[in-house]
Amino acid sequence: MLLSCDPNEKEGSLKLVDDLTRNANQVQQQILKEILTQNADTEYLRGFLGSGKGFDRELFKNKVPIVKYEDIKPYIERIANGESSQIISAQPISELLTSSGTSGGQPKLMPSTAEDLNRKTFLYNLLVHVMNQYVDGLDQGKGMYLLFIKPEIKTPSGLMARPVLTSYYKSSNLRNRPFNKFNVYTSPDETILCQDNKQSMYCQLLCGLIHRHEVLRVGAVFASAFLRAIKFMEDHWQELCSNIRMGHVSDWITESSCRNAVLGISSDTLIQSWLI
Repeated sequence: MLLSCDPNEKEGSLKLVDDLTRNANQVQQQILKEILTQNADTEYLRGFLGSGKGFDRELFKNKVPIVKYEDIKPYIERIANGESSQIISAQPISELLTSSGTSGGQPKLMPSTAEDLNRKTFLYNLLVHVMNQYVDGLDQGKGMYLLFIKPEIKTPSGLMARPVLTSYYKSSNLRNRPFNKFNVYTSPDETILCQDNKQSMYCQLLCGLIHRHEVLRVGAVFASAFLRAIKFMEDHWQELCSNIRMGHVSDWITESSCRNAVLGISSDTLIQSWLI
């Protein structure tokens, strides 16, 4: 199910959330119908339902078991090793998302499609409208959000395995996102996508300080990253001020796209560092 509304439009977004939650059972039944109809010919569902069954909710409930990750892991590993996505999905698997932590120490792999990424991006944009009912001003100014990518690996199939946030940051959904007044960041995309987390942190903090008069909120996806940012700022405070005063970026920032993005901001903004 692909949903649509303008993420900048508060009333329409809240109405969609209200409709989805008030009619949760109807929505769930529709989603189940779409999943079963679309994936009826996959190897996984055929193994339980047979061929050509189409949508049969009761047959699905009676025949398809509730599973743990270990039950579907062999299917996922086959796809990671190069077999067809049709094993479990009628849509092409575009990437494998990795879990952030497991009791066994090995991340779990979760297949994802392009449609899945679009849906998650859309639903993420709805969150702020709910939050804005309780916290005013989220559509004003800029957010100094510290966002980072993590390492990814290429599986034998050629599919990339990466954390879900890295998936979004490296996708065209971020690069080509339409303007959203609720999500105006101080960090250029190039600083978020920097492979070196130290350079990324420095440049994102530098950009946030340059735009400090417009910053109305700060944050990070994980609290640990925000705490690291505070310590990092303490350790590099004088250097940050010097860069702002001189309209310069430290020589150890060597990632070219990241460096150029920050220089483009600092050269257009004259700030007296003593004010910081």
